[in-house]
Amino acid sequence: MKTTKKIKKTIGWKEWFSLDCLALPAIKGKIDTGAKTSALHAFNIETFYIEDVEYVSFEIHPLQKNKRLIRKCVSRVIDRRMVSDSSGKKEKRIVIKSDLKIGERKIRIEFTLTNRDNMSFRMLLGREAIKQAKMIVDVSKSFAQGKIKRSQILKLYREIKPNSLEI
Repeated sequence: MKTTKKIKKTIGWKEWFSLDCLALPAIKGKIDTGAKTSALHAFNIETFYIEDVEYVSFEIHPLQKNKRLIRKCVSRVIDRRMVSDSSGKKEKRIVIKSDLKIGERKIRIEFTLTNRDNMSFRMLLGREAIKQAKMIVDVSKSFAQGKIKRSQILKLYREIKPNSLEI
């Protein structure tokens, strides 16, 4: 009996993603195999409770070099974790979950929230998510899962309404 292995999809060192749960139809992310957990840009982070369940609201500039486009997001808080950034500085971060779509694959992953205003990418995809998506990284490629034109991205943001809390 011959067994066939499922061929893993390849991703480049940077890719376009969508986070439907957060109403973010296109966000460019860097693949970071050195990071265990994925990270998402966030500012004006505020937590609140509804019926003993903790939520977080935050704002995001989802597109690099575009400070005019701001999305307000709301999500349930999953955890708080100490995370070391690339310079070794430790920071306690809020952890949320969201569906992430890359190419044709859709997975539910954890993100830590942190201000990435000074970073080139609004999102980092960590090794846990890469493993969960059953993908391999080819560092010689960019946008192996497809490029999106700027005009298409702006149209997507005009069409999709920001998320709201469903109770």
